[in-house]
Amino acid sequence: MKVEIKLDSEFTEPLAVITTAEITDEVSEAVKKLKETKASGSEIITGFNDERAEIISPDEIYRIYSENQKVLAVTDKGVYKLRMRLYQLEEKLTGRKFVRISNSEIINLDKTSNFDLSFAGTIQVKMKNGDTTFVSRRYVSEIKKILGI
Repeated sequence: MKVEIKLDSEFTEPLAVITTAEITDEVSEAVKKLKETKASGSEIITGFNDERAEIISPDEIYRIYSENQKVLAVTDKGVYKLRMRLYQLEEKLTGRKFVRISNSEIINLDKTSNFDLSFAGTIQVKMKNGDTTFVSRRYVSEIKKILGI
C-alpha cells in the first residue's frame, strides 16, 4: 500500500482519503485503524463518585448502564455516575470494543468472560468482575453476528 501525505494549512483536522480499485482486507484494516485513531482522540470520560470527578479510561470500564434515569459506569475502582446519555457514550466509544446489548446497557467486550446461549431467546453475559447481565432479545442477532455465531 502506498501512503502519501500532503501538508495544507487550510485543513484544521486531518482528512484521510483512500483511493483504490476494490475494498481488500488491507484497505478494510486501514479504515479500521483510522477509525480507532479517531475514537482514541476522545477517550476522556468523566465519572462522578460522591462529589469527586475522576477521569475514567474506556479500557477500565466493564459496562455502562442506565438505572433510575442515571447513567452509571462500572470499573474496578467502583461505580461512577456519568453526565452523558447512553447514546452519546455509544457514539464516543465507536471503534472500540463496546457494544450495546439492550436499550439501557453497553458492555466492553474485552471485559467479558463468557456468553451463555442456553437461555431461550436471550444471552447471559458474564463479566470478568463477576457481574452478570443479559442481552435483550432485540440485540441478540447483532451480538451473535459480532461473536461470529
